[in-house]
Amino acid sequence: MAPGAPSSSPSSVLAALLFSSLVLPPAQAIVVYTDREVHGAVGSRVTLHCSFWSSEWVSDDVSFTWRYQPAGGRDAISIFHFAKGQPYIDEVGTFKERIQWVGDPRWKDGSIVIHNLDYSDNGTFTCDVKNPPDIVGKTSQVTLYVFDKVPTRYGVVLGAVVGGVLGAVLLLLLLFYLVRFCWRRRQAALRRRLSAMEKGKLHKSGKDSSKRGRQTPVLYAMLDHSRSTKAASEKKSKGLGESRKDKK
Repeated sequence: MAPGAPSSSPSSVLAALLFSSLVLPPAQAIVVYTDREVHGAVGSRVTLHCSFWSSEWVSDDVSFTWRYQPAGGRDAISIFHFAKGQPYIDEVGTFKERIQWVGDPRWKDGSIVIHNLDYSDNGTFTCDVKNPPDIVGKTSQVTLYVFDKVPTRYGVVLGAVVGGVLGAVLLLLLLFYLVRFCWRRRQAALRRRLSAMEKGKLHKSGKDSSKRGRQTPVLYAMLDHSRSTKAASEKKSKGLGESRKDKK
């Protein structure tokens, strides 16, 4: 250190670092999203999706740039650019009059459509987004495969198989619970019917016993009446016999 130069203490350095970390906003990189790959048939069209995330509001100066690198090629060429609210489409290259802008910067969407696909379109497409002041970030790439007929993806087949299996399992579970519900309902109806029959039997036996209880005194009364009638008739006949003897 030169003589007379002001010395900086460690405490001042720490204070400066703390001030910068608290006051200055941290730099956040813009993040761009695309599909990993897309498939298309010859003569058809495909949509190359591109979206982004930024810590800043969508600026009026937001820009989207699409570049194309042919399969097996080394150099990438610019085929589309969007800036200042206007799309600029390549009018002299391979994709002349075949690119359509379908994005919307307000929704952070920078997608394009490529019409009338050809085998020569196979390659890698790169989407680059700038949203000033957020201009630092990595691009995102999507690979285009052009076929005579778009093949069925393994993931689609696997998803269909898994979905079918899950549907069959759900159907079996539904049938199981339906049968179980019907069986329980039938068992409950049978129990109610048996309970009603048992109550009916008890009620009927109670009626019979009460009826028998009422009939017993009547029977005794009838027996007493018959006995008294018989005794009276016997007494009467005996009196008549004695009167006949007296007359003689």
